[in-house]
Amino acid sequence: MKKILERDAIKAKLDELRNKGAKIAFTNGCFDILHVGHVRYLQEAKKTADILVLALNSDSSVRSIKGEKRPLVPEEERAEVLAALECVDFVTIFPELTPLELICYLKPDLLIKGGDWPEDQVVGRNEISQWGGRVAIIPEVVGKSTTNIVEKIISVYGSEI
Repeated sequence: MKKILERDAIKAKLDELRNKGAKIAFTNGCFDILHVGHVRYLQEAKKTADILVLALNSDSSVRSIKGEKRPLVPEEERAEVLAALECVDFVTIFPELTPLELICYLKPDLLIKGGDWPEDQVVGRNEISQWGGRVAIIPEVVGKSTTNIVEKIISVYGSEI
Protein backbone atom coordinates (compact mmCIF):
# COMPACT_ATOMS: atom_id res chain seq x y z
CA MET A 1 0.00 0.00 0.00
CA LYS A 2 1.30 3.40 -0.92
CA LYS A 3 1.54 5.58 2.17
CA ILE A 4 2.64 8.98 0.83
CA LEU A 5 -0.45 10.51 -0.72
CA GLU A 6 -1.96 13.86 -1.63
CA ARG A 7 -4.72 15.07 0.67
CA ASP A 8 -7.58 14.11 -1.67
CA ALA A 9 -6.33 10.51 -1.92
CA ILE A 10 -5.95 10.27 1.85
CA LYS A 11 -9.46 11.69 2.33
CA ALA A 12 -10.92 9.02 0.05
CA LYS A 13 -9.07 6.24 1.90
CA LEU A 14 -10.06 7.62 5.30
CA ASP A 15 -13.72 7.87 4.30
CA GLU A 16 -13.60 4.22 3.22
CA LEU A 17 -11.87 3.12 6.43
CA ARG A 18 -14.16 5.24 8.61
CA ASN A 19 -17.19 3.57 6.99
CA LYS A 20 -15.73 0.25 8.18
CA GLY A 21 -15.49 1.59 11.76
CA ALA A 22 -11.84 2.67 11.84
CA LYS A 23 -10.79 5.34 14.31
CA ILE A 24 -8.51 7.99 12.71
CA ALA A 25 -5.70 9.85 14.48
CA PHE A 26 -3.89 12.85 13.00
CA THR A 27 -0.55 14.36 13.92
CA ASN A 28 1.73 16.82 12.24
CA GLY A 29 5.19 18.29 12.38
CA CYS A 30 8.49 19.04 10.68
CA PHE A 31 10.28 15.78 11.58
CA ASP A 32 13.50 17.25 10.17
CA ILE A 33 16.00 14.71 11.53
CA LEU A 34 14.13 11.61 12.66
CA HIS A 35 15.22 10.61 16.17
CA VAL A 36 14.14 8.37 19.02
CA GLY A 37 11.83 11.05 20.43
CA HIS A 38 9.92 11.12 17.13
CA VAL A 39 9.75 7.34 16.88
CA ARG A 40 8.47 6.86 20.42
CA TYR A 41 5.95 9.67 19.95
CA LEU A 42 4.61 8.16 16.71
CA GLN A 43 4.43 4.68 18.24
CA GLU A 44 2.35 6.05 21.11
CA ALA A 45 0.19 8.06 18.71
CA LYS A 46 -0.59 4.91 16.74
CA LYS A 47 -1.84 3.21 19.91
CA THR A 48 -4.66 5.79 20.14
CA ALA A 49 -6.40 4.79 16.89
CA ASP A 50 -6.62 2.29 14.04
CA ILE A 51 -5.11 4.66 11.49
CA LEU A 52 -2.39 7.28 12.01
CA VAL A 53 -2.13 10.11 9.48
CA LEU A 54 1.05 12.16 9.62
CA ALA A 55 0.90 15.62 8.05
CA LEU A 56 4.42 16.76 7.23
CA ASN A 57 5.36 20.42 6.96
CA SER A 58 6.69 21.23 3.48
CA ASP A 59 10.18 22.65 3.09
CA SER A 60 8.77 26.16 2.67
CA SER A 61 6.61 25.94 5.80
CA VAL A 62 9.56 24.56 7.82
CA ARG A 63 11.66 27.55 6.70
CA SER A 64 8.89 29.91 7.80
CA ILE A 65 8.68 28.24 11.21
CA LYS A 66 12.29 27.25 11.95
CA GLY A 67 14.31 29.73 9.88
CA GLU A 68 16.14 29.79 6.56
CA LYS A 69 18.68 27.09 7.52
CA ARG A 70 15.99 24.47 7.97
CA PRO A 71 14.95 21.91 7.00
CA LEU A 72 18.16 19.94 6.87
CA VAL A 73 16.42 17.06 5.09
CA PRO A 74 14.17 17.75 2.05
CA GLU A 75 10.44 17.03 2.36
CA GLU A 76 10.42 14.05 -0.04
CA GLU A 77 13.14 12.31 1.99
CA ARG A 78 11.46 13.12 5.32
CA ALA A 79 8.19 11.73 3.98
CA GLU A 80 9.86 8.53 2.75
CA VAL A 81 11.59 7.88 6.08
CA LEU A 82 8.36 8.50 8.03
CA ALA A 83 6.32 6.31 5.68
CA ALA A 84 8.79 3.47 6.34
CA LEU A 85 7.70 3.38 9.99
CA GLU A 86 5.18 0.64 10.70
CA CYS A 87 3.20 2.89 13.05
CA VAL A 88 2.52 5.50 10.34
CA ASP A 89 -0.32 4.62 7.96
CA PHE A 90 -0.38 7.69 5.72
CA VAL A 91 1.87 10.70 5.12
CA THR A 92 0.89 13.87 3.34
CA ILE A 93 2.91 17.05 2.88
CA PHE A 94 1.21 20.37 3.56
CA PRO A 95 2.51 23.80 2.52
CA GLU A 96 0.52 25.93 4.96
CA LEU A 97 2.04 27.26 8.19
CA THR A 98 -0.48 25.27 10.24
CA PRO A 99 -2.38 22.06 9.51
CA LEU A 100 -5.78 23.61 10.28
CA GLU A 101 -7.10 23.43 6.72
CA LEU A 102 -6.03 19.77 6.46
CA ILE A 103 -7.51 18.87 9.85
CA CYS A 104 -10.85 20.39 8.85
CA TYR A 105 -10.74 18.55 5.52
CA LEU A 106 -9.83 15.10 6.90
CA LYS A 107 -11.90 15.36 10.11
CA PRO A 108 -9.90 12.92 12.26
CA ASP A 109 -11.29 11.45 15.47
CA LEU A 110 -8.15 12.34 17.40
CA LEU A 111 -5.73 15.20 17.07
CA ILE A 112 -2.40 14.08 18.57
CA LYS A 113 0.35 16.42 19.77
CA GLY A 114 3.46 16.02 21.89
CA GLY A 115 3.65 17.03 25.53
CA ASP A 116 5.64 20.14 24.64
CA TRP A 117 2.36 21.61 23.33
CA PRO A 118 -0.15 22.89 25.89
CA GLU A 119 -3.61 21.70 24.78
CA ASP A 120 -4.93 25.26 24.59
CA GLN A 121 -2.30 26.01 21.89
CA VAL A 122 -2.99 22.97 19.70
CA VAL A 123 -4.11 24.09 16.24
CA GLY A 124 -7.48 22.54 15.41
CA ARG A 125 -8.53 21.88 19.02
CA ASN A 126 -11.73 23.93 18.67
CA GLU A 127 -12.59 22.59 15.23
CA ILE A 128 -12.14 18.89 16.05
CA SER A 129 -14.71 19.11 18.84
CA GLN A 130 -17.30 20.26 16.28
CA TRP A 131 -17.44 16.75 14.76
CA GLY A 132 -17.04 14.87 18.05
CA GLY A 133 -13.26 14.43 17.98
CA ARG A 134 -10.79 15.26 20.69
CA VAL A 135 -7.19 16.26 21.35
CA ALA A 136 -4.75 13.78 22.90
CA ILE A 137 -1.40 14.88 24.28
CA ILE A 138 1.43 12.35 24.35
CA PRO A 139 4.26 12.96 26.82
CA GLU A 140 7.44 14.13 25.15
CA VAL A 141 10.72 12.26 25.31
CA VAL A 142 12.71 14.82 27.30
CA GLY A 143 15.98 15.99 25.80
CA LYS A 144 15.37 14.44 22.38
CA SER A 145 14.96 17.00 19.63
CA THR A 146 16.37 17.90 16.24
CA THR A 147 17.68 21.14 17.73
CA ASN A 148 19.59 19.19 20.40
CA ILE A 149 21.11 16.94 17.73
CA VAL A 150 22.18 19.91 15.60
CA GLU A 151 23.66 21.66 18.64
CA LYS A 152 25.61 18.51 19.58
CA ILE A 153 26.99 18.15 16.04
CA ILE A 154 28.13 21.77 16.09
CA SER A 155 29.71 21.46 19.54
CA VAL A 156 31.54 18.23 18.64
CA TYR A 157 32.56 18.99 15.06
CA GLY A 158 32.21 22.75 14.64
CA SER A 159 33.12 23.41 11.03
CA GLU A 160 35.20 20.23 10.66
CA ILE A 161 32.48 18.21 8.93
